[in-house]
Amino acid sequence: MSTTLGLALGFALDRALGDPRRWHPVAGFGAGAAALERVMYRDRRVAGAVHEVVAVGSVLALGRVTGRGGWPAVALATWTVLGGTSLARTGRRMADALESGDIAGARALLPALCGRDPAYLDADGLARAALESIAENTSDATVAPLFWGAVAGVPGLLGYRAVNTLDAMIGYRNPRYLRFGWAAARLDDIANLVPARLTGALTVALAPLIGGSASGALAAWRRDARAHPSPNAGVAEAAAAGALGIRLGGPTRYPHGTEPRPVLGDGRSPGGADLRRAVVLSELVQLGALLVVGVSSVTSRKRR
Repeated sequence: MSTTLGLALGFALDRALGDPRRWHPVAGFGAGAAALERVMYRDRRVAGAVHEVVAVGSVLALGRVTGRGGWPAVALATWTVLGGTSLARTGRRMADALESGDIAGARALLPALCGRDPAYLDADGLARAALESIAENTSDATVAPLFWGAVAGVPGLLGYRAVNTLDAMIGYRNPRYLRFGWAAARLDDIANLVPARLTGALTVALAPLIGGSASGALAAWRRDARAHPSPNAGVAEAAAAGALGIRLGGPTRYPHGTEPRPVLGDGRSPGGADLRRAVVLSELVQLGALLVVGVSSVTSRKRR
């Protein structure tokens, strides 16, 4: 019960306060991981695997120690690792900019959501990039941390965030990280297998609450997700596209080059209004995930 209480309180703190504005622990971990990379980098998979073990292992050890603090420790760790409120706030600001025709403002906001180069994107491209990021990060920023928090308490919360942060830092298929970042990318894939599918299921179930289509979400998930290069992002993005009746995917430009992405969904291109609906759907899915993991956690403890 202490874990469930801590997750709920941490979720409430994130809703009330958003991310810590100064001295964010995740930013501190990122700085430490970057310093470790400068020492350990070699263009080999084994070097990247050792980097992953050292970085994530240190966080798991910290989680075991701090987890002895009971539900207050779970609550603080949950608040630290969740990013759902900041995600929604940025999504709404992005929708405001797009609907008012402020392309420069939308481009300035995009780096807070994803790593694409906004200079090459028009209004449709910005809306698509933001919506894909909202869909994927609904899982990464909230559903997955809650899932792992329910499974393993504070170590699960902090360990997942370390894995996901390292993937965002070095899990790229570019010349520098193709081998060194391989372990980070694969471990992130494994960590998100269940949470991404929970996100997809909740998207299907909750789509009607925003005037979306549950059947469309399920159909797009089953038809399109497997073509995505990520086994997890494809689930979240395809389900969101089907729920909203829009089309995502296509050529995607990153700083390291352009990557082809499969088409997800079979509707029109998204706009600012679709992005606003996606934010509401994301918030519903996040709340649904809290309820699911809370009920599951309590039920499993009663069975023991």
